[in-house]
Amino acid sequence: MCTVTYYPLAADHFLFATNRDDAPCRAAQKVIRKRISNGKTLVYPRDTGANGTWIAVSDTNQLVCILNGGRIKHRHEPPYRLSRGIMALDFFNFWTVDAFVANYDFSGIEPFTMVVYDKGRLVAIYWDEATLEVQELDPTVRQLWSSSTLYPPAQQSKRRRWFFDWAMLTNSPTRKDLLAFHQTGGNGDPENDLVMNRGNVVRTTSITSIEKSPKAFQLHFSKVMSEETDQHSLSITKCNKL
Repeated sequence: MCTVTYYPLAADHFLFATNRDDAPCRAAQKVIRKRISNGKTLVYPRDTGANGTWIAVSDTNQLVCILNGGRIKHRHEPPYRLSRGIMALDFFNFWTVDAFVANYDFSGIEPFTMVVYDKGRLVAIYWDEATLEVQELDPTVRQLWSSSTLYPPAQQSKRRRWFFDWAMLTNSPTRKDLLAFHQTGGNGDPENDLVMNRGNVVRTTSITSIEKSPKAFQLHFSKVMSEETDQHSLSITKCNKL
């Protein structure tokens, strides 16, 4: 939810990973959830706070990942009408990202960045409580996002350099290689490394890594503090339905 990477391998084939930085009391359940929603099969780790999620995949060749904050850091002013983690699951009530953007009610939701892979399209959506920005991205280009609530622009740029430097030195990476980067990336600063800890108030609680092939999502979930893991494979069976 706070550090996200996307690494394309081929058409409709990529690696994806996210470090969740949050209060330790909001650590996710250790078991990956699977459920049916609007005719789609969803797989995701579940947040113990709002029972939503920060990352989910579906058998319709879709992936959604949420980061806290939009383009710039905002002031946290609860209460909010709806959890961002519930919104992430609500995405799958729509058959395309365009339908979601056009029809979903974003009012009363705290600012966020949403990364969407939708049947070959890579899209970033930014919300600041007043304006929704939709950015179409090149799915053949590597990406790293950091949450604006924790990492100012200079630190975000530094973290992108870590990622691109790692990518230059890593030939034909696997999901395990990307996971290792998410576990070790940084320069020895515990407050800003990819696995971070700011006085146990906010820290990296889990890492979710994914390999997406044209036929399936392979999802691996790892809790940082307890080293518990879970994994799940989800076949893509409804990718042509609109």
